[in-house]
Parts: sequence; structure tokens; C-alpha cells
Amino acid sequence: MNKRKIAVVITARPSYSRVKTVLQAITEHPELELQLIVAASALLERYGSAVNYIEKDGFTISAKVFNVLEGENLTAAAKTTGIGILELSTVFDNLKPDIVVTVADRFETIATAISAAYMNIPLAHIQGGEVTGNIDEKVRHAITKLADYHFTASESAKERVIKLGENPEFVFNTGCPSIDIASEIVNSNALSFDPYLKYGGVGEQPDLSKGYLVVMQHPVTTEYENSRRHIEETLTAVKELNIPTLWFWPNVDAGADGTSSGIRSFREQNKLEKVHFFKNMEGGDFLMLLQHSLGLIGNSSVGIRECAFLGIPVINIGSRQNKRDRGNNVTDVDYDKNEIAAAIHEMLKSGKAKPSSVYGGGNAGNAIASLLSTVALQFHKTISY
Repeated sequence: MNKRKIAVVITARPSYSRVKTVLQAITEHPELELQLIVAASALLERYGSAVNYIEKDGFTISAKVFNVLEGENLTAAAKTTGIGILELSTVFDNLKPDIVVTVADRFETIATAISAAYMNIPLAHIQGGEVTGNIDEKVRHAITKLADYHFTASESAKERVIKLGENPEFVFNTGCPSIDIASEIVNSNALSFDPYLKYGGVGEQPDLSKGYLVVMQHPVTTEYENSRRHIEETLTAVKELNIPTLWFWPNVDAGADGTSSGIRSFREQNKLEKVHFFKNMEGGDFLMLLQHSLGLIGNSSVGIRECAFLGIPVINIGSRQNKRDRGNNVTDVDYDKNEIAAAIHEMLKSGKAKPSSVYGGGNAGNAIASLLSTVALQFHKTISY
């Protein structure tokens, strides 16, 4: 019997961590063959290329798609999507997958969905049905309508996908695959690596033994003109607190140039004695770093997903994660240095939060691979009522 060919498209560094256990499960499944396609910002070194981590983990890359147009603005994002459709269509034509898997809600992700849909290739979507209130939500729901199979990360997301008119027979709450990795480090007693030695980065190297903060703040595409001001508020709050802090570079979204230039300018004008900056980190290492931190600051979805499972307190800044399902670990604040600083002080007093399984319990990768091996192959659907 021929193995079912599953093409998984990774378009950004967080996407790899999101689906690493799915890739492992597909590789190990006797009835599946993995076709791994790496594209867009996942290939760019300045945003922490994911390729080295992918190959180090033993995965074979079937194709690379270089489609990111310089500019980091709305026009560049739209054109990058268009280039992605052109390039991915050629890759799909060469690989001839039985199912294409696309992840989450980034602008490059919809290129995958459009290419597969127009080429009559069954499409599976991971992390559909969630709400956030920005451009990502439009993209996510559009992909839902293009997809044939839906692997949601929470029960409410599953219900929302069904309400969007999708056939309940092909909507599955598998949980989030990133929780699989979190479940592997939840009982770790201490950091098993030196982040400075292993990942380099730039800036001071503060002593982490008495506690540290982690910051990951991305631009919001619908507020991209304000991205520099937004990051400056966070930088000011962190500087004034003077707590050891490990800061991660933003995604390549519209407004990323404002976020990046804001960080660089602030570093030149201010002495950040206790802040170190990283581009990227392996998924397991990053979660272990979070597990032993005082908390996460910013607007990354890792604060909503993995940190909920691990019980890590999070200060969520701004609108990027609006309306997303969450545990009891999140405090929402505006783009205001005083509000951010006050919330951090309160977080430090309160300590760890109660863990939550709102995004699953750690078996999503195997569940998704099993479903990919058994679902009926289909590429045409009608709205169910």
C-alpha cells in the first residue's frame, strides 16, 4: 500500500514549534510520508531562521520557497502572499501531495491554502476557529473556508469552526501541538543550558540565578504605524524596573521595521544593564526558559497557549491577543509604560499561576497524524446548516 503523502508548510519560526510534534508523528506513522516545505520568513536569518533547527531535529526538507518581499509594510505583506501562491503552486505540482497542512493565521499561510484549494488538493488547517480581533482573524477564518479538515486547539474554537458552516464530521479538537512540547518540560527543575553560551545574542549578560523576565513583543498589523511607540513603552518600563531580562526579536510582520528600529535606537540612547537580546531559540529550550522565568511580557501567543499550560504569569500588552481563549495566567494592559510596570510588580508578588489545559494536554501531534492517515480524501465541500 502506498503511503499517504502529507505536505506540511512552515512559513515562520513560531510555526515550526507549533507543529514539530506533528512532523515527528507523521514521520513515525507507517502509513504516512512527510513532505516538509519551508518558506517565507522561516528561511530568513535576521528573524531567526528555523532551517537549522529543523535539520538538526532530523527532518528532511523537500522544498524551500523564498518569497518574502522586503519592506515590512502592508503592501509588502500582500505581495509576499502573491509570490507565495505562485511558488507554492509549483512546489505542489512537483511533489503531488495527497494532503497539504497549513498552520495558524499568518499572511503567508493563506498562500498555502489558496494554492492547495485551487489545485484540488485536500487542505488541513491547524489552529483554526480562534479569535483575536486583528487581520490575523480575517486570514484565519478565510483559511477555514478553504480548508477541508480542521484540527482546532480548543473546544470553543471547534464550535466556532462548525458555526462558520464546516461539516462537524471533519472538525476535530486535537489540542495545540505546542502543548506537546510544553508537557515534556513541565517537570524540569532548572535550566539545562546556558542561553548566552548556546544562543549568543547581543547586550549585557545579567545574572539569571535570582530570576529573570522574558519579553516577546510583535507589531500589530492593524496598528503598524504605531509599532515603534508601542515597543518604546515596553522598553522604558523594563529599563526602569532594572530586572534581568531576556528579550526576543519580533516576527516579520507589517510594522516589524518600526519595532526593530525602536529597539536599536533605544539601545543606543540608553544603557540597558540587565537586558540581553536573542533572535531565536529552539522550541523546547524557549519553553524551558519560560518555565523558569518570573514571567513573560509582550503579546506573543505563547503567553496565551503554552504559558497557560505551564502556569507562567503573563503581562499581555495591547490588542494582538484580544478575545483568544486563555487560562488564569494573563493580565491585560495597554501600551503604557506605567501600566506595564505596575502589572509586572503585581505579577512578581503573585508568582506562578494555576496551570490550564484549555489548549490540550500534550497528545496533539499523534492525534493529528492519526487523523491524517484515516480521513477520507476530499477537496470539494458545501456549507452545512
